[in-house]
Amino acid sequence: MKKLDMKTNNLTEDNIKKITKLFPNIVKEGVIDFDLLKQELSDVLVEGGEERYRLDWPGKRASILKANASINKTLRPVKKDSVDFENTENIYIEGDNFEVLKLLQESYLNKVKMIYIDPPYNTGTAMIYNNDFKQNKDEYDKESGVFNEEGGKLFKNTDTNGRFHSDWLSMMYERIVVSRDLLKANGFFVVAIDHNEISGLVNICDEIFSENNRLGIVAVVHKPEGRNQANFFGLSHEYMVVYAKDIDQCSFNKVALDDEISSLFDKVDDSGSYRLKNFIRLSDGKYSTRESKPHFYYPLYVSPDLKNISLEKQDGFCEVYPITDSKQERTWKTTKETFKERYNKGDIIAIEENDGKIKIFEKLREDQVIKTHWINKKYHGFHYGTKIVDSLLGIKTFDFPKSIFLMKDILKLMINKNDIILDFFSGSATTAHAVMQLNTEDRGNRKYIMVQLPEETDEKSEAYKAGYKTISDIGKERIRRAGKKIKEELKEKGRQLKIGEETIDPEKLDFGFRVYKTDSSNMKDVYYNPKDLKQNSLLDLANNIKEDRDPEDLLTQIILDLGLELSLKIEEEDILGNKVFFVASNSLVACFDEKINIKIVDEIAKIKPLKVVFCDAGFKDDKDRINIEERFKRLSPETHVNVI
Repeated sequence: MKKLDMKTNNLTEDNIKKITKLFPNIVKEGVIDFDLLKQELSDVLVEGGEERYRLDWPGKRASILKANASINKTLRPVKKDSVDFENTENIYIEGDNFEVLKLLQESYLNKVKMIYIDPPYNTGTAMIYNNDFKQNKDEYDKESGVFNEEGGKLFKNTDTNGRFHSDWLSMMYERIVVSRDLLKANGFFVVAIDHNEISGLVNICDEIFSENNRLGIVAVVHKPEGRNQANFFGLSHEYMVVYAKDIDQCSFNKVALDDEISSLFDKVDDSGSYRLKNFIRLSDGKYSTRESKPHFYYPLYVSPDLKNISLEKQDGFCEVYPITDSKQERTWKTTKETFKERYNKGDIIAIEENDGKIKIFEKLREDQVIKTHWINKKYHGFHYGTKIVDSLLGIKTFDFPKSIFLMKDILKLMINKNDIILDFFSGSATTAHAVMQLNTEDRGNRKYIMVQLPEETDEKSEAYKAGYKTISDIGKERIRRAGKKIKEELKEKGRQLKIGEETIDPEKLDFGFRVYKTDSSNMKDVYYNPKDLKQNSLLDLANNIKEDRDPEDLLTQIILDLGLELSLKIEEEDILGNKVFFVASNSLVACFDEKINIKIVDEIAKIKPLKVVFCDAGFKDDKDRINIEERFKRLSPETHVNVI
């Protein structure tokens, strides 16, 4: 029976194991000989350090070490803040995003299609991150700063700090390093930034993702009139830096981001939106005539029901040439070989018009060249960001939120209808709002994971006075109200339907979200360090779980420990007087009760669960624990039995 670790992986240990498999000769008495490793990876003699092109700063090595280390943290569900907790697949997490990324690294490894972040721009005032140290009250009084509930300092990175740029780079580096592993092989990493740290950000992203995977740096005009307080240039744009996890495996969706162009694509099939265009080449003047391009002039044969088009003559099929209504002999747009390719993809069809003539049309997909300057007015932050949030919440709550139309276009371009998007600087939750809106428009099932530090709002602000004590309070309420508004609009549209029109059933869309908060592990220190147990702590052996934790807390930590997704369906049953949780049907079954009735095994074994978890202290004695394990081996031998 396996005892669960109940902590995140130590990536350093994992990397050492991988390197050891490749180069077993570099490990001596459990220690890596790095000089020898350098030589193994070089085709020239390595004698000493060499200058090279790279970005270094004070704290970079510590940041790498921090990114690889394990943490004893967990997430705790907050059902009272959630919407439709039992059924939703969307996740909202309050806490330090670095800790959250570490906690998600097993459950969402290679599962996220896009990571979008809009981090603090390092302007000298932004609250940045949770430092790894604590201060007493006297020290706190001497220094400006804010603390979380555990006493960890939330650092304000002011421009008077001697490590102003270094601290920002360290904060970003360790988070991006950890988040990269969550991306699918064909995934995208997108980060918004201004001019202050654009060079440093690009350098660290080039290092983490590889310069070859940098797809572009996009200028997004969000304030065309420019900043009023500027001494020289009035800043009117920000940057959007885009990377692929693997450029050879990813591609943009074929969409038209320009609304005027997009509106032309009024038809839809399984491959997406399209519009029809005559397959006869009508432009190019004399260069599209039969005489100039004879190999583009050939007959097509169409079946009576118009469902089949062939290059070969067949009985009953109608012969069609590229001849215009004015009897001009033109050409088709492609050669026979290319026609065959497009036809087999379903992109060429035959249509009989009112006069009985059969014409050949090609399907032009919703597609356009994506440029590196986004200047459409729908991307302006004030009208389509600030005003939308203020209107939803009824007061001014958030400075400079992103345009919801900007986020929708990013989503349309980079993720598909069933993908997951992660935003770990979620702010006012524009990303979540855009996901719900886009799912409504195209019947998608995109899922989001929002992460936000519960940074306190200014006590003098309208938001604070209205009850929004933290940024995360604003984000959660925006999602609630946006979901409710979209739902009401769908219902109203359904009541005004005309004959033949279709609408979306709002009950089939996911407007809910599960809320979780970061916290210390559910397990007492003795669970992780039993060798440090002292005589006066023997009572801790009776129960290694903290007294203020409930079964739902334990279940969440186990879900993370076993690498299961937080969005999985959770059901609860009473079996022989015991409270039993079922996650994704039979993926995980857990019972944390004491004095477990051993007959419970017979009932659980009937569904052949993949994994079962009990509390170590839940058995009456060692005999019962052994009997339970043996019983599973006999009744459900594929089940992995674990304890905490």
